[in-house]
Amino acid sequence: MKHFLIIQTAFLGDAVLVTSILEKLRAFHPDAAIDLVVRKGNDGLFTGHPFLRHVHVWDKRVGKTRSLLALIAVLRRTEYDHIINAQRFFSTGLMTMLARGKEKVGYDKNPLSFLFSRTVTHDIGNGRHEVDRLNDLIEHLTDRTRPLPQLYPSTSDRANVHGRSTAWKHGHMSYVTIAPASVWPTKQWPEAKWVELIEALPREQEVFIIGAPGDSELAQRIIAASGRGVDLTRELKLLESAALMEGAVMNYVNDSAPLHIASAMNAPVTVVFCSTVPAFGFGPLRENGRVVETTEHLECRPCGLHGHKACPKGHFKCAFGISAASVVS
Repeated sequence: MKHFLIIQTAFLGDAVLVTSILEKLRAFHPDAAIDLVVRKGNDGLFTGHPFLRHVHVWDKRVGKTRSLLALIAVLRRTEYDHIINAQRFFSTGLMTMLARGKEKVGYDKNPLSFLFSRTVTHDIGNGRHEVDRLNDLIEHLTDRTRPLPQLYPSTSDRANVHGRSTAWKHGHMSYVTIAPASVWPTKQWPEAKWVELIEALPREQEVFIIGAPGDSELAQRIIAASGRGVDLTRELKLLESAALMEGAVMNYVNDSAPLHIASAMNAPVTVVFCSTVPAFGFGPLRENGRVVETTEHLECRPCGLHGHKACPKGHFKCAFGISAASVVS
């Protein structure tokens, strides 16, 4: 029986996308024991995950270096056949090198990649999706076909979500979700635009606003301005949000983690790209995904892989140039 360790301690969306290689490794090595390392806060995605033996959590917020070394000590208790590092940062390179593994695979951009057993390139901007770049890490263990992410909400996750919706209580499921926030401000469609979107939606549809607890003030302002909506940003666990998105007639999101959750749940999604572009490789993965972006040619777009705290040009045309009607249609 093979033992795999997968390392992905970046943001929530990255943790969702790395489930694509969990799925594929399971398909090709059904008897394997698979462990995963994620940052604290993202571990909720993997509660009760059927393919994982153990989820290791790195708490970066409290004693980052001390907790990293403590985690490495735990990882060293197991000798892995394959350690797969899905990140390009020194800390995960150190984790990869100090854990015990017969083969250590990672991207050539990792500062410690010269110590890995096997490296692959990671090129952004050539139109390949991130799941294809992830597959490069395990192609020699599987094949070249594209892996797809998958999440596993429990029966209780779904029951908790169903109980919140009057749509379910009345025997139909006509609702949409809106995830208006992003970690990166220039990835975020402006607040007033989300209000316009809600005002353009059919009145019979319920509107649920989802996100992290820190997004609640934004959600409340949007609800107050539009006169509609239910703020669930402080109410739902990650897998409950995934279950809610699965049943929606549409999920409206930014280029952010909820987009990838929708892909993992095979849920319909409309994603608004502002300062970033789909060519970076983080667009929808299913046929029920739709991209909306400005039709105006802007020499300043994209202004970076993640964007900025504010538009460098001061006009934010890449966002304000997208109409609510084009998002709803």
